[in-house]
Amino acid sequence: MISQTITTNKHLLKAREFWLKVSNPSDDVLGKSILSSLVFAESLVCIFWIFTLSGLGEGYAVMAAVPYIYIVFSYVSLLVFYKTKHFEYFTFTQLVMLLVMPFFMQWAIGGYEASSGVAIWAILSPIGALMILGTRQSTGWFSLFALLAGLSWYFNSLFSINALPIPQHTKDAFFLMNVMGIAFILYAVMRYFQSQKERTLNQLALEQARSEKLLLNILPKAIAERLKDNDIWIADSYDSVTIMFADIVGFTKLSAKMQPVDLVELLSQIFTSFDQLAENNGLEKIKTIGDGYMVVGGAPLQCKDHARVVAKLAMEMLDAVESIAYQRKMPLQMRFGLSSGPVVAGVIGTSKFSYDIWGDSVNMASRMEKTSFSNQIQVSQSTYDLIKNDFVFEARGAIDIKGKGKVETYILKSKIV
Repeated sequence: MISQTITTNKHLLKAREFWLKVSNPSDDVLGKSILSSLVFAESLVCIFWIFTLSGLGEGYAVMAAVPYIYIVFSYVSLLVFYKTKHFEYFTFTQLVMLLVMPFFMQWAIGGYEASSGVAIWAILSPIGALMILGTRQSTGWFSLFALLAGLSWYFNSLFSINALPIPQHTKDAFFLMNVMGIAFILYAVMRYFQSQKERTLNQLALEQARSEKLLLNILPKAIAERLKDNDIWIADSYDSVTIMFADIVGFTKLSAKMQPVDLVELLSQIFTSFDQLAENNGLEKIKTIGDGYMVVGGAPLQCKDHARVVAKLAMEMLDAVESIAYQRKMPLQMRFGLSSGPVVAGVIGTSKFSYDIWGDSVNMASRMEKTSFSNQIQVSQSTYDLIKNDFVFEARGAIDIKGKGKVETYILKSKIV
């Protein structure tokens, strides 16, 4: 069974590599494909010219020799390329042949009118250079095309003097082939690059969506929007918010009895449920620290009843913990602490940045959690004063808080119906 799985994975990896090569070809492979397509297209046209001109009589042999020489030279250079693997040489010779052969053909037939403007095929040379070599190097090839077009116009009367008679239907066939052939190739090229553009834009949109989702997983939406607007230094002051800390009781002993994978899975289950509850209540998770969880209400989006909403969230989180403990049949307990007051919030760091809040209210909320009882929600006097008419409390009395001395605290019991 294991060997079959390994073999299957190898096949999947090979298939994935093949698909990546096909769907995302390298510049080298793409250049070879484009140039080969242009050479093949012009070779087909050359075959048509050879048979058409040869059928007009022996006097037209010189005209038919031009496309014949092109075919021979092109495929000899192609053979040399496959032997030497020098793509630069192959590119240069093919672009030269694509450029000069149509003009030689036009001059040999007798100018613009007699050849039905066959020199238009030379435009494939600067187009090929644009697709293969890039915009800068293609400029020279287009300049050569313009120079040869100018020379053809200037000496057109000289070429037309020596023109042999060509039946009108042959001229019409040449004209149709020249117009439709170039139109087809240009359309195919533009269609290809338009599809690549659309594909690139779609990929950019997907990457942007992933980046934005990742950013929103790190920062509050309002803060992320400000960062995207180049608001680099974010520091805001809030007159009144409510902070909640939650912590697993006896986490060190609990972690010693569990496998690392099981421990991470447990934390993920607890904090995922907390995340969902916080989102449902419109509150902002600030961070998780080990087995600790921190939430704030009233920042970065301000709300008047932040204390009531955070207290409601704490009760829902306590219910969620008790439900998980029952499901897993394990003695899982948590402490909760709430406090309200002014804070400063902002983004710190430049690489692994984070949104955080600071202030005495934050320290007080942390002390409320650390001195709380198992599966109890302890609130400070400041939070109690804000929501004492909405919830049922049990006065704990004055307890000793580090850095604060004796402080009155309350245990949140239930919501007043």
